Amino acid sequence: MTTAAVNGININYQLEGDGPETVVLVNGLADDLLTWEYQMGALLGAGLRVLRFDNRGVGQSSKPLGPYTTRMFAEDTKALVDHLGISRFHLLGVSMGGMIVQEYALAWPENLVTLVPACTYAAPGPFCGRMFAMWADVATFAGLPTVMRDVALWAFTPEFFEERPREAEEFDTAMRMIDQPVPAYLAQLHAIQHHDTTARLGRIATPTLVLAGERDILIPVSLSRRLQEAIPGAEWATTAGGHACLWEHPDDFNRHVIDFISEHRS
Repeated sequence: MTTAAVNGININYQLEGDGPETVVLVNGLADDLLTWEYQMGALLGAGLRVLRFDNRGVGQSSKPLGPYTTRMFAEDTKALVDHLGISRFHLLGVSMGGMIVQEYALAWPENLVTLVPACTYAAPGPFCGRMFAMWADVATFAGLPTVMRDVALWAFTPEFFEERPREAEEFDTAMRMIDQPVPAYLAQLHAIQHHDTTARLGRIATPTLVLAGERDILIPVSLSRRLQEAIPGAEWATTAGGHACLWEHPDDFNRHVIDFISEHRS
């Protein structure tokens, strides 16, 4: 892992593989670059070079005072790929990362070969808005580990807890031990509370696949579907599982991503 001093902060990143094309991965709220461990083998095996990194506010990247915005995160991403000399690439973001990649596609479409926003929305709406307000309150008064215990219940399906209890316990432990100060968490949370690309999505011309966990109740599938319908020509797919489909059913998730990227490789 290496650090780049870009856009006024230090970004911790990892660049792996030697394929002729690069996929850039953008994490969700409170997630660091280890988010993508279940995707790395498949992406590298598909002959792709893979860039993943810690967003500002989490992991080993800088944690400046907030609030943050999804546009700010997109600017960080742009600064990092420019620093690394990556000019044309595939862009995949999950949850908050899916919001960030929308802002990237709107600002710098010339850099992109494909776009995959996964498990995400164009705007939170009243349901997610209420949920995020609750998370802010819980983080402030009970700490981040308590919030993450709640998030795990929303992110995975009941069958995951019933059929794979050891994995469920491992994920629960990992989420509760996230090394993120509460102010940095709240700064990231602000970004997803205020993200809204609804009126601008018609400008996205990059080949796009909107992907959702078919049983996502954290970011309801209906919100992801609205996102897909608002992006001209965007494709739609669902994968098994809920919001944490990239962890609960990685093979299904990876297949959709790699198949879409493969259709558009130059």
